[in-house]
Amino acid sequence: MRMNTTQSAGGRYDKLVGAWIPLWLPSSSLSISILLVLCSSITSTTFGYDGSMMNGLNILPSYLDYFRLTPATTGLNTASLWIGGCIAGVTWGKVTDLIGRRPALFWAAVLTLIAVVLQTAAQNIAMFVIARIILGFGTSASGLTGPAYLAETLPLHWRGWGLGIFNDFYYVGGLIAAGITYRTSFIDSTWAWRIPSVIQGIFSILCIVIIPFIPESPRWLLFHGRREEAHYVLAQTYSDGDLTSHIVLAQLKEIEDTFEYEKNAGETLSVTQIFRTRTARKRVLLAVSAAVFSTIAGNVIASYYLGTMLTNAGISSTTKQLQINIILNAFCLVCSVFGTYFIDRWGRKTIAALSTMLLTIFLFLVGALTKVFGNSSNTSGVYGTVAVIFLFQGAYSIGWTPVLYLYPPEVLNYPIRANGMGVFQFFLNGAALLIVFTMPVAQASIGWKTYMINGAWDIVMLIAILYYWIETKGKTLEEIDELIEGKKHSEVPDLEKIIRGGEVQYEYGASEVEKE
Repeated sequence: MRMNTTQSAGGRYDKLVGAWIPLWLPSSSLSISILLVLCSSITSTTFGYDGSMMNGLNILPSYLDYFRLTPATTGLNTASLWIGGCIAGVTWGKVTDLIGRRPALFWAAVLTLIAVVLQTAAQNIAMFVIARIILGFGTSASGLTGPAYLAETLPLHWRGWGLGIFNDFYYVGGLIAAGITYRTSFIDSTWAWRIPSVIQGIFSILCIVIIPFIPESPRWLLFHGRREEAHYVLAQTYSDGDLTSHIVLAQLKEIEDTFEYEKNAGETLSVTQIFRTRTARKRVLLAVSAAVFSTIAGNVIASYYLGTMLTNAGISSTTKQLQINIILNAFCLVCSVFGTYFIDRWGRKTIAALSTMLLTIFLFLVGALTKVFGNSSNTSGVYGTVAVIFLFQGAYSIGWTPVLYLYPPEVLNYPIRANGMGVFQFFLNGAALLIVFTMPVAQASIGWKTYMINGAWDIVMLIAILYYWIETKGKTLEEIDELIEGKKHSEVPDLEKIIRGGEVQYEYGASEVEKE
């Protein structure tokens, strides 16, 4: 794979290299898009790995006995991840705007590595919880930066796939962790849970290794007055480096016009900007709704407390529970990729509504079957319950897995994207903290009724999606303004029409290239 170094690129990246992170950019737009998705998806892989790992650890006797866990401390050990996530949500957006998307992603990966070391070496509950708070900060910082970075840097025809796959990697990490915790469950020492913990750090190392081969966000560059570099990045991501491409010139002009409008309107990168106007508040509310809805849908029960869920259903064998954990993650990965494949055809709103409707039905069925067969010896009934658990998780994975990190950065415009993703992460982690901490207690106290209560609020979610959400498929980030604000801030034709050749190609003018 041929690389463009800063020298071969005519010094266009001197400023970026001067920012201490080296850059060796592939000449192929396809290669850049793949590397962008792989690097950013490390976040989701780490999250998925953590969820499946904690699922496995909460089943392992060696882990439970070592910390002498009760339902309350089990919830604390598991949910402390989201304390750090909440902190990252209110702090990391500003960091991302100040230092750039690439450096922010780098430092988030470093923090995650530090946390993994502490978690692996934990000697008591306090040390384990502190490690997981730092881990939550690092992974949520990546989860804030990664989607904004991908949405701003990936070409239009890759954005749906790229951000959908971003969260599909959750199940890649989950599948790996499920297999590892199953194998280490046969180790008769604390290494049964320490080995899965230390392996968690590999994903952050991979992220750090890939960063030198991907560019900075062209929108971040353009907003900071680095027009030549932004033009070059757009050319590298859309047209294999062709600076005169009609698509590249149209996208550059569209971004410039939109930024000029936003600056003339007094929009800034401050945190207060997310509350200043009605449209800004609407954008943030749409992003937050995705965070809260995806968390309270009911998947947290199966993601972190599958052991308890299966025990309530009538399967108490540790080995069988771990085996089901592996199969469930593989099944969810297939379902999430299926949903991602159709995300640009069906649309974000449609697939989220369909997913919510199906998972609500299946969650009510899980509750009913658990009530009837949970304490019985009816094998058919018990495995029927497990089958419906699979269908529930599959329904969730088809829609919410690809939509979760795709929709928020699309509906947030540039001045509020990083800070808005911070608010998104705060609510995502806050809702998860509440649900994960209370679920062990709820399942121990009211059992099958937990699913019925959860299903009831899923109905409210479905109504909100159908009534309030907007559809963003086939639109650039700047064209989405028209859907929210009622007007587009550039005269450039919609990029999808230019790409498909359905409209006369936009002539940006050779002089615009020459002046660079």
